[in-house]
Amino acid sequence: MQFFGGSEISPSPPVPTASGNNAHMMYVFNRNGVCLLYKEWNRPLHTLNAQQDHKLMFGLLFSLKSLTAKMDPVNADKGNLGVPQLPGQGCSFHSFRTNTYKLSFMETPSGIKIILVTHPKTGDLRESLKYIYSLYVEYVVKNPIYSPGSPIKSELFNTALDQYVRSIS
Repeated sequence: MQFFGGSEISPSPPVPTASGNNAHMMYVFNRNGVCLLYKEWNRPLHTLNAQQDHKLMFGLLFSLKSLTAKMDPVNADKGNLGVPQLPGQGCSFHSFRTNTYKLSFMETPSGIKIILVTHPKTGDLRESLKYIYSLYVEYVVKNPIYSPGSPIKSELFNTALDQYVRSIS
C-alpha cells in the first residue's frame, strides 16, 4: 500500500484463526515500574533485551498517562506534563491500536499495571483485564509465600492465566 509520497506502509497482519494466536504478550508492573511478570504467547520478532523492553513499555505508559491527563477537556487542574498521577485521577486511556497490534491497559488503585498486547482486530479487553487482575489477586496476592514487589512465580497463576488468555483470543 502506498501513502501520499510513495512511502510503503505495511499492511495489517492476517487475522489469526487458531485459538490463542491473538495474544502476543502481557506485562504486569507495580507502581514503581518494576516488571513483576512478562509472558509471551505469539511474539515473532524480538528486537530488545528483556530489561530494555520493560523500560520502554513502562515509559510508554507513563508518557501516555501524562499526555491523556494533560489533554483532559473536563478537568481544569491539569498539573505539569510528566508529573505522576494517582491511579484513577484525571483522564486515562484503556487501549490504543496500530496497524500491527493493539495495546490494552488497566491500572488498579494499588498501582498494579496490566498490559496485554494483542492482534489489532481484537475487541475491547477491559473486562478481560479485570478478570486477569482477579486471577492475580486470587493466586498471587492471597498467597502467604508471595512477597509484594517480587516477580510473580506462581505456577497456579501462570496456568490459569495461560488458559484464560488462550480462551479470549
